[in-house]
Amino acid sequence: MNKAALAWSAGGLLAAVALPWYSLQEGLDSAAWLSGLWSSEDYASGAGQVAVQGKWWLAPSLLTLVAALGLSIVPMMRERRGRVLVLVATAGLVLFFAQAFGIGLRGWTADWLNALFGEMESRQLGIGAGATVVLVALLSLLAIGLALRGAFGGDAFVAGAITTVAASILLFTAWPILRILVQAFQDGDGVLVPSLLVDRLAAAKIWSLRCLTGGGRCGVAWNTLFLALCCGAGTTSLGLAFALIATRTGFRFKRTLRVLTVLPIITPPFVIGLALILVFGRSGLVNQFLDWAFAVQQTRWIYGFQGVLLAQLFAFTPVAFLVLIGVVEGVSPTLEEASQTLRADRWATFATVSLPLMRPGLANAFLVGFIESIADFGNPIVLGGDYGVLSTEIYFAVVGAQLDYGRAAALGLLLLALALGAFFIQRRIVGQGSYATISGKGDAGLPTPLPNGARRTALWVAVPWAVFTFVLYGFAFVGGLVKVWGRDYTPTLDHYVKAFAIERTADGLIWSGAAWNSFWTTLKLAAIAAPLTAALGLIAAWILVRQRFVGRGTLEFATMLSFAVPGTVIGVAYVFAFNVPPFEITGTALIIVLCFVFRNMPVGVRAGMAAMSQIDRSLDEASATLRGRAPQTLAYVVLPLLRPAIVGALVYGFVRAVTTVSAVVFLVTAEYELATTYIILRVINGDYGLAIAYSCALIVLMLAVILLIQLAVGDRRLGRRAAVLRGGRA
Repeated sequence: MNKAALAWSAGGLLAAVALPWYSLQEGLDSAAWLSGLWSSEDYASGAGQVAVQGKWWLAPSLLTLVAALGLSIVPMMRERRGRVLVLVATAGLVLFFAQAFGIGLRGWTADWLNALFGEMESRQLGIGAGATVVLVALLSLLAIGLALRGAFGGDAFVAGAITTVAASILLFTAWPILRILVQAFQDGDGVLVPSLLVDRLAAAKIWSLRCLTGGGRCGVAWNTLFLALCCGAGTTSLGLAFALIATRTGFRFKRTLRVLTVLPIITPPFVIGLALILVFGRSGLVNQFLDWAFAVQQTRWIYGFQGVLLAQLFAFTPVAFLVLIGVVEGVSPTLEEASQTLRADRWATFATVSLPLMRPGLANAFLVGFIESIADFGNPIVLGGDYGVLSTEIYFAVVGAQLDYGRAAALGLLLLALALGAFFIQRRIVGQGSYATISGKGDAGLPTPLPNGARRTALWVAVPWAVFTFVLYGFAFVGGLVKVWGRDYTPTLDHYVKAFAIERTADGLIWSGAAWNSFWTTLKLAAIAAPLTAALGLIAAWILVRQRFVGRGTLEFATMLSFAVPGTVIGVAYVFAFNVPPFEITGTALIIVLCFVFRNMPVGVRAGMAAMSQIDRSLDEASATLRGRAPQTLAYVVLPLLRPAIVGALVYGFVRAVTTVSAVVFLVTAEYELATTYIILRVINGDYGLAIAYSCALIVLMLAVILLIQLAVGDRRLGRRAAVLRGGRA
């Protein structure tokens, strides 16, 4: 008897009898489905659908669970049981997906199925709790069968982890992206017409170059590309300046500089745009001063390319800084000293030794800035004016009067092509050269001070930018404490009261503020998504670093796919993939949580892989020697040493869930409105005071949560002795 196979088979059959097969509009919280498990077509379980409602196509996949139950009880050799269990589970999965995708809201989903089986009067909704448990049971039985056959070292836990990660990435990353690729070639009736992609992308609004001849505007594709190139170059240059000052100079205010560079990461992406409006907008301080002092007419020059670029530079420079500071610190001082020993001056050493060794970091920083720019939605929607970009065009194609999903998919495909093109060009520039400067040998050299010219340039670039950042954040906070910016600067807390008012009544406290609904929704969904993001990412990292199996490289690439795809494309792809059966979850909280998890998971994967690569395999082997199984080794040996990576994954997962806009702007509803979309609507309506007050509250919330995560997870203890130097001796 195999107890694990028995438990999953029995659990799947129990769900097929006791849980609704299709999704419920009112959810499982309602008790109405309990009385309709056999009598109601909407509420019936899988067994009820087959026996009473006549939906015979569900029977084959349920019979595979019966067969698996029998296989788990009948005495059989381990390898033979595994081989048969793999065949049965695979057959069950094929049958499950065949009926799920073959029958939809209008019967058969393809003409050839109509021709083969005849017209069908029945319909199918999206899968519900019962079908989901059956699907999980079949996947688990497949993993158990593979382990019994000897795959993955014969460890069922490892097999289950790999199956879970692979299936979840296939379903929630690869499948939505494939759907958006197909949608770009389909007409309104779902008929595949390849020429439609050319028609949709050949519009003058996309590729026009009239701006070069003075006859109009350039197309949104050229606008997006030019903006992204400028943003990538600008953020890389600024990030390098900050990294050089932080690591290669004696600047007195390094800590303050680091705080100012990292602060935008925990800031909603459009707060900088709001601050720029307060300073440079039509009613901003600069325009008012010029009007008062020099009678210069107030203008709207901040709206357009220059405003969006400025906001993106503020928002994405911290990311470039975080990428580059480790690279700058990793340049070996010994190589720089060797250069100077050969009579090269400091400038020649910096230009011919240090900078070339930073090339991978510079290329990665540029790539991140480029992709962040083309995926950015918040800043262009706030400051873009008549300067259109692809992300806003996709948005208006879906939510505007056009309601053209095919055009949105085609534009998303173009956005994806830009991102992947930048990725491959970056790989080509970095090449196959070796940039390794850290080895097992000691490196006691001291970093070479920057050449005077480079040091002065870095200071002249970074310090004014840091001061400007401080000023913008100051105005952003103050903007929420005055009545009407630009007209009435009377100090007030009205915006905070309007957003977060609490009233005491006879029935208790009432959260009467306008922002509470979106605030609690955001907090709840982010709190659910963050641990799931960290857990799935770290499990994937453990699999990729510690396990050897066929397809490991493909799985690693798939884990990074959602990071390479712009957030706007991911949002549209989720609408296409999960708006119709069999996975009908659009408009629910579940789709928002899934988008958070799989959009942010790659950071947890990379952090976990980097940290796990530093942990010697001998620790795993020692645990195995003491009869520790894979779950025990992971829980008691590996995870305690991964606490920095866990903190990083949790913090990133929570912060990105709170601040993201582009990936979820298509997924929110009136019931599940998020803080970022609420703030954007306030900005569009011109209610800047409330938007700024809400943004400041989110910043305080994220700082508090980051502190709580750090306290809850703690630090790892490596048991190293601390060397104390006295009189030159340790």
